[in-house]
Amino acid sequence: MTAEGRLRRESVRMQAAELFEQRIEPSEVARRLRVSPKSAHQWHELWRDGGVQALASRGSGGSRCRLSPRCLEKLAGYLEKGPAAHGWVEDQMWTAARVATLIGRKFHVSYSVSGATRLMRRLGFSPQVPARRVAERDEQAVTAWKEATWAEVKAPGRPAGATSASRTRQASPAVRPEDAPGDVADAHLS
Repeated sequence: MTAEGRLRRESVRMQAAELFEQRIEPSEVARRLRVSPKSAHQWHELWRDGGVQALASRGSGGSRCRLSPRCLEKLAGYLEKGPAAHGWVEDQMWTAARVATLIGRKFHVSYSVSGATRLMRRLGFSPQVPARRVAERDEQAVTAWKEATWAEVKAPGRPAGATSASRTRQASPAVRPEDAPGDVADAHLS
Protein backbone atom coordinates (compact mmCIF):
# COMPACT_ATOMS: atom_id res chain seq x y z
CA MET A 1 0.00 0.00 0.00
CA THR A 2 1.21 3.49 -0.75
CA ALA A 3 1.98 6.04 1.95
CA GLU A 4 -1.02 8.04 0.75
CA GLY A 5 -3.31 5.03 1.19
CA ARG A 6 -1.99 4.41 4.71
CA LEU A 7 -2.66 8.05 5.62
CA ARG A 8 -6.19 7.79 4.28
CA ARG A 9 -6.87 4.67 6.37
CA GLU A 10 -5.33 6.24 9.46
CA SER A 11 -7.58 9.27 8.96
CA VAL A 12 -10.66 7.02 9.05
CA ARG A 13 -9.41 5.33 12.24
CA MET A 14 -8.85 8.76 13.85
CA GLN A 15 -12.42 9.74 12.94
CA ALA A 16 -13.56 6.51 14.59
CA ALA A 17 -11.58 7.43 17.74
CA GLU A 18 -13.38 10.80 17.90
CA LEU A 19 -16.73 9.03 17.65
CA PHE A 20 -15.74 6.51 20.34
CA GLU A 21 -14.86 9.42 22.64
CA GLN A 22 -18.44 10.65 22.13
CA ARG A 23 -19.60 7.21 23.36
CA ILE A 24 -21.01 6.19 19.98
CA GLU A 25 -21.35 2.43 19.56
CA PRO A 26 -19.00 0.62 17.13
CA SER A 27 -21.92 -0.51 14.94
CA GLU A 28 -23.01 3.12 14.49
CA VAL A 29 -19.38 4.15 13.83
CA ALA A 30 -19.20 1.48 11.13
CA ARG A 31 -22.37 2.81 9.51
CA ARG A 32 -21.25 6.46 9.63
CA LEU A 33 -17.74 5.79 8.32
CA ARG A 34 -18.86 3.14 5.84
CA VAL A 35 -16.54 0.45 7.18
CA SER A 36 -17.25 -3.11 8.21
CA PRO A 37 -18.68 -3.67 11.70
CA LYS A 38 -15.79 -6.05 12.38
CA SER A 39 -13.24 -3.29 11.70
CA ALA A 40 -15.14 -0.83 13.91
CA HIS A 41 -15.27 -3.33 16.79
CA GLN A 42 -11.54 -4.07 16.44
CA TRP A 43 -10.75 -0.35 16.40
CA HIS A 44 -12.98 0.18 19.46
CA GLU A 45 -11.12 -2.53 21.37
CA LEU A 46 -7.73 -1.06 20.39
CA TRP A 47 -8.92 2.44 21.32
CA ARG A 48 -10.30 1.25 24.68
CA ASP A 49 -7.02 -0.49 25.55
CA GLY A 50 -4.49 1.99 24.13
CA GLY A 51 -6.24 5.23 23.27
CA VAL A 52 -5.86 7.17 20.04
CA GLN A 53 -2.19 6.16 19.72
CA ALA A 54 -3.25 2.52 19.31
CA LEU A 55 -5.08 3.48 16.09
CA ALA A 56 -2.10 5.31 14.56
CA SER A 57 -0.48 3.83 11.47
CA ARG A 58 2.50 1.59 12.15
CA GLY A 59 4.00 2.11 8.69
CA SER A 60 4.03 -0.23 5.76
CA GLY A 61 3.23 -3.85 6.39
CA GLY A 62 5.15 -6.85 5.20
CA SER A 63 8.87 -7.36 5.06
CA ARG A 64 11.32 -4.61 4.27
CA CYS A 65 12.78 -4.38 0.80
CA ARG A 66 16.13 -6.15 0.77
CA LEU A 67 17.60 -3.67 -1.70
CA SER A 68 18.62 -0.17 -0.67
CA PRO A 69 17.23 2.83 -2.57
CA ARG A 70 20.61 3.13 -4.33
CA CYS A 71 20.46 -0.54 -5.40
CA LEU A 72 16.89 -0.05 -6.64
CA GLU A 73 18.10 2.81 -8.85
CA LYS A 74 20.88 0.61 -10.21
CA LEU A 75 18.41 -2.22 -10.84
CA ALA A 76 16.12 0.13 -12.80
CA GLY A 77 19.13 1.13 -14.91
CA TYR A 78 20.02 -2.51 -15.56
CA LEU A 79 16.44 -3.25 -16.60
CA GLU A 80 16.42 -0.26 -18.95
CA LYS A 81 19.50 -1.64 -20.75
CA GLY A 82 17.53 -4.76 -21.67
CA PRO A 83 18.09 -8.49 -21.23
CA ALA A 84 20.69 -8.78 -24.02
CA ALA A 85 23.06 -6.51 -22.09
CA HIS A 86 23.02 -9.09 -19.30
CA GLY A 87 23.40 -12.26 -21.34
CA TRP A 88 19.86 -13.13 -22.46
CA VAL A 89 20.23 -12.69 -26.21
CA GLU A 90 17.48 -15.02 -27.44
CA ASP A 91 14.78 -12.37 -27.01
CA GLN A 92 14.27 -8.88 -25.58
CA MET A 93 11.84 -9.76 -22.77
CA TRP A 94 12.40 -9.41 -19.07
CA THR A 95 10.74 -12.24 -17.21
CA ALA A 96 10.36 -12.26 -13.44
CA ALA A 97 12.72 -15.25 -13.28
CA ARG A 98 15.37 -13.33 -15.23
CA VAL A 99 14.97 -10.30 -12.97
CA ALA A 100 15.34 -12.50 -9.89
CA THR A 101 18.51 -14.00 -11.40
CA LEU A 102 19.83 -10.52 -12.27
CA ILE A 103 19.25 -9.33 -8.70
CA GLY A 104 21.15 -12.35 -7.41
CA ARG A 105 24.06 -11.76 -9.79
CA LYS A 106 24.40 -8.01 -9.28
CA PHE A 107 23.45 -7.57 -5.62
CA HIS A 108 23.97 -11.05 -4.13
CA VAL A 109 20.42 -11.02 -2.76
CA SER A 110 17.97 -13.85 -3.31
CA TYR A 111 14.50 -12.94 -4.61
CA SER A 112 11.66 -15.30 -5.50
CA VAL A 113 9.93 -14.95 -8.86
CA SER A 114 6.84 -13.43 -7.22
CA GLY A 115 9.05 -11.08 -5.17
CA ALA A 116 10.82 -9.96 -8.34
CA THR A 117 7.41 -9.31 -9.95
CA ARG A 118 6.33 -7.09 -7.04
CA LEU A 119 9.68 -5.29 -7.11
CA MET A 120 9.34 -4.62 -10.86
CA ARG A 121 5.85 -3.16 -10.33
CA ARG A 122 7.21 -0.98 -7.54
CA LEU A 123 9.87 0.33 -9.94
CA GLY A 124 7.18 1.20 -12.48
CA PHE A 125 7.59 -1.73 -14.86
CA SER A 126 4.41 -3.47 -15.96
CA PRO A 127 3.93 -6.93 -17.42
CA GLN A 128 3.56 -6.67 -21.17
CA VAL A 129 3.29 -9.06 -24.06
CA PRO A 130 4.95 -7.73 -27.18
CA ALA A 131 2.87 -7.60 -30.36
CA ARG A 132 4.92 -9.71 -32.74
CA ARG A 133 4.45 -9.69 -36.46
CA VAL A 134 6.83 -11.35 -38.85
CA ALA A 135 8.47 -8.75 -41.08
CA GLU A 136 7.82 -10.98 -44.11
CA ARG A 137 4.10 -11.39 -43.34
CA ASP A 138 1.95 -11.34 -46.48
CA GLU A 139 -1.47 -9.95 -45.53
CA GLN A 140 -3.04 -10.91 -48.88
CA ALA A 141 -1.94 -14.54 -48.48
CA VAL A 142 -3.32 -14.62 -44.93
CA THR A 143 -6.68 -13.24 -46.07
CA ALA A 144 -6.87 -15.72 -48.97
CA TRP A 145 -6.07 -18.62 -46.63
CA LYS A 146 -8.77 -17.53 -44.18
CA GLU A 147 -11.38 -17.31 -46.92
CA ALA A 148 -10.51 -20.50 -48.81
CA THR A 149 -8.76 -22.99 -46.57
CA TRP A 150 -10.22 -22.14 -43.14
CA ALA A 151 -13.77 -22.72 -44.32
CA GLU A 152 -12.79 -26.26 -45.41
CA VAL A 153 -10.77 -27.09 -42.30
CA LYS A 154 -13.19 -25.78 -39.71
CA ALA A 155 -15.40 -28.57 -38.40
CA PRO A 156 -19.13 -27.98 -38.52
CA GLY A 157 -20.83 -27.34 -35.17
CA ARG A 158 -23.69 -29.28 -33.65
CA PRO A 159 -27.14 -28.82 -35.15
CA ALA A 160 -29.13 -26.25 -33.19
CA GLY A 161 -31.90 -28.57 -31.99
CA ALA A 162 -29.79 -31.64 -31.12
CA THR A 163 -29.20 -30.85 -27.44
CA SER A 164 -31.17 -29.67 -24.47
CA ALA A 165 -30.24 -26.53 -22.56
CA SER A 166 -30.58 -28.42 -19.27
CA ARG A 167 -28.95 -31.74 -18.46
CA THR A 168 -31.13 -32.32 -15.41
CA ARG A 169 -34.54 -31.69 -16.90
CA GLN A 170 -36.14 -34.07 -19.33
CA ALA A 171 -37.50 -32.84 -22.61
CA SER A 172 -41.11 -31.66 -22.50
CA PRO A 173 -43.83 -34.30 -23.23
CA ALA A 174 -44.58 -32.62 -26.57
CA VAL A 175 -41.14 -33.55 -27.97
CA ARG A 176 -40.70 -36.88 -26.13
CA PRO A 177 -41.13 -40.04 -28.24
CA GLU A 178 -44.32 -41.94 -27.47
CA ASP A 179 -42.53 -45.06 -26.23
CA ALA A 180 -40.19 -43.11 -23.90
CA PRO A 181 -40.35 -43.57 -20.11
CA GLY A 182 -42.75 -41.14 -18.52
CA ASP A 183 -45.07 -41.18 -21.50
CA VAL A 184 -48.65 -40.09 -20.88
CA ALA A 185 -49.82 -43.62 -21.81
CA ASP A 186 -47.69 -45.05 -18.94
CA ALA A 187 -49.42 -42.72 -16.48
CA HIS A 188 -52.82 -44.32 -17.12
CA LEU A 189 -51.46 -47.81 -16.24
CA SER A 190 -50.74 -47.01 -12.62
